[in-house]
This record gives sequence, structure tokens and C-alpha cells, in this order.
Amino acid sequence: MHRPLIAALFLILCLAVTGTFAAKTPLRIAYVDWSSSVASANLVCLLVSERLQRPCELHEYTAEGMWRAVAAGEADVLLSAWLPDTHAHYLQRYGKDLVDLGPNLQGTRTGLVVPAVKVGRQTGALGMRNPAYVPARSIADLEELGERFHYRIIGIDPQAGIMRATRRAMTVYGLDRYRLVEGSEHSMTQALAEAIGRQQPIVVTGWVPHWMFDRWALRFLDDPEGVYGGSGSIHTLVRPGLGQAMPRVTALLDRFHWSVEDMNRLLIWNRQDQVLDPYGNARRWVQTHPQAVADWLNGEDD
Repeated sequence: MHRPLIAALFLILCLAVTGTFAAKTPLRIAYVDWSSSVASANLVCLLVSERLQRPCELHEYTAEGMWRAVAAGEADVLLSAWLPDTHAHYLQRYGKDLVDLGPNLQGTRTGLVVPAVKVGRQTGALGMRNPAYVPARSIADLEELGERFHYRIIGIDPQAGIMRATRRAMTVYGLDRYRLVEGSEHSMTQALAEAIGRQQPIVVTGWVPHWMFDRWALRFLDDPEGVYGGSGSIHTLVRPGLGQAMPRVTALLDRFHWSVEDMNRLLIWNRQDQVLDPYGNARRWVQTHPQAVADWLNGEDD
């Protein structure tokens, strides 16, 4: 067969495959600009696009906007529902219009976090371990230590569930003189980094999984009143009818489940490159975790 003819046939085949891919309705993933949400959204989008050969789109929202968009059918799936406590109010508001595929990660925790870094060097001249420079052990300690913290709790975006819980904690623990500083995950971790670098007291809204626990020695403040709840899970929620419209994709979403340690690996990679290429880091994760990927796909990419 002549080379020009082979080239022409190859071009026709490529156009046919590309056309088939483009003709498919894309999966629309709703996410929030949180490190965990960015990681899971990019990982699933890569698998849908490159393994299941279906177009995939990532759409950024606020926390409530993410829930509302999937419930309204403006997006197909969210992978960042923190249950049963953190997003309980969103579940109550939008849950009847969503299908819960169950947890994609278990072992979450939220609360108020302080540095567990020691004063100066880790040990003094006599070999005794130095105390942590932030003495608070419980949320109940914050009122007495308010001046050290400048009566501020550094938070994230105002619609996040952890911010709602923190406002409630401030009432329960009588932190009337404190101000909850709104911002973003980036501004919170930046403030934390600067405070630790200067050994200045700081209290922030924190959660697991998050790369900051691998970067610094941190501890959750005890929550004797149980405002933040206990250990939880991150759930995958989809719009009704997605199983009929995209059965192979929905099967993948239903099987998608990873550990805190697995997510943390991707979170660290994203942090190292300042989240410049979360899709590329997701591809790297897929290449280094072939068994997990095979379990999620379960032959769907054959």
C-alpha cells in the first residue's frame, strides 16, 4: 500500500475518533478552590477524559454554589461533600435533588489548629525539650489567651462549612472578643507560614487531609463541646439521571475511593509546583498508583 494512502487512512481514522470524542456530552465536575477539591476533581477528570474517552469540564464554584449547581443540573458531580457534619446544612438544603454515591475518602477531621512548634531550638542547654510556643490545648483556652492571638481566628472562604462551625464555636466557647478573618485557603496557609516563621501565636481553621500537616508540626485544639463533630468522610454526589446518561462514568465515580495518605501525596505535589499543573500531577499520580486506577476502572477502559 502506498504511503500517501496509508497516511490518508490514518488521518480519516484520527478524525473519526476525534469526532466521536467531541460528540459526546462532557462530564461537568463542580469543585471549590480547596487543595483537596482541586486534587480529586483533576484526578477524576483525567480518568474520564483519557481512560473513558469522554470529554470532561471542571467548573469552579463557592462551596454552596457547588452543591446548588449539581442539584440544579448545571453540573453533573461534586467530589467534595464533607459529611456528616461540615456540610450538613447543604445536605439538608439540596440533598433531595442529589444522589449520594457514598464516601470517596474516609477519616476527615475539621477544627481549630495551632502550631505545635517548639520555642527556639527543639531542646535547651540542659537537653530538656522546650515547650510549644502556643500554649493553648483546647478551644476553651482561647478566651484567656486572646491577647496573644490578637483576638483573631484566621479562616477561609466565608461559605465553607468549617467557617459556619467556627462561628458557632465562637458563640459556644464565649469568644465574643474574637474576630473570624475571612479569606481563602491560600491566605490562611500564608498567614500560618508567616506566623510559624516568626514564632508568633496563631489559630486557624484547619482540616485533614491537608498538606500543611506534612509541612509543619500542628495540632487540633480539643473541642470538648463537640462543635466540629468527629471523624467524617468526603462523599461523591451526582445529579439524578447521570447513571442512565453516562453509565460507565457513573460506575467509575461509584468506585472512586482513596485514602488520606493517597490524597496527601497528590496534595504535596500540587503544593510543590504552586498548583500550576494539577492535571499533570494527577497524571503522575495515576502512573504511580496503577492498582488503584485499575480497581476504579474495573475494565471500563478496555
